[in-house]
Amino acid sequence: MFGQLTGTIIRQVGDLRRMVDEFSSFARMPKPLFRRESLLDIARQAMFLHEVAHPTIRFELDSPEDPPSLVSDRRQMGQALTNVIKNAVEAIEARGEGEALAQGEVVLTIRREDAHRILLTVADNGVGLPVERDRIVEPYMTTRSRGTGLGLAIVKKIVEEHFGTIAFMDREGGGTVVIICFDTEALEKLALQDTQTEAADPRPAALTRTGKSS
Repeated sequence: MFGQLTGTIIRQVGDLRRMVDEFSSFARMPKPLFRRESLLDIARQAMFLHEVAHPTIRFELDSPEDPPSLVSDRRQMGQALTNVIKNAVEAIEARGEGEALAQGEVVLTIRREDAHRILLTVADNGVGLPVERDRIVEPYMTTRSRGTGLGLAIVKKIVEEHFGTIAFMDREGGGTVVIICFDTEALEKLALQDTQTEAADPRPAALTRTGKSS
């Protein structure tokens, strides 16, 4: 009994810590620092975290041989992809158990839609979109008993600050597809502005970004 109660307390403390972290991330999202980044590297790191934690689920990363780079804030972009993949994993786990169920799978695809648009899609074969699908990116909207309702709200905020859009659709055969589209032309201008600002400021980069030297 002591062991069970201790385990319960540890889990509850972990849940509270996660909730506080998500509230803080949403309320105090720092201004993005735009740099040209390897989108493939960011995607690989986001998927690797979940591959290690969920060995029974198949993860696939589909990217062209010459993957496009993206002007972005690397940390925030990684957080957005991590949150989307986490949602996909939870949707698969929510299916329950049964011999008839296919192996859970999450497929992340990177594509250059045209000269000025990059498309990211994350498809899963989980339980699918909830009835209130139009509200799933609203803060504090969740269908899970232990959810904070901030995961997708954070993703939406990050995507919009990167001149992007996010949409959700049903996956053929069951599940969900998350579609994120970025305007690369607008992002290129942001990167140019950041470069010009740093070039015009004689202070060290660390002083420019934090307001004090490290």
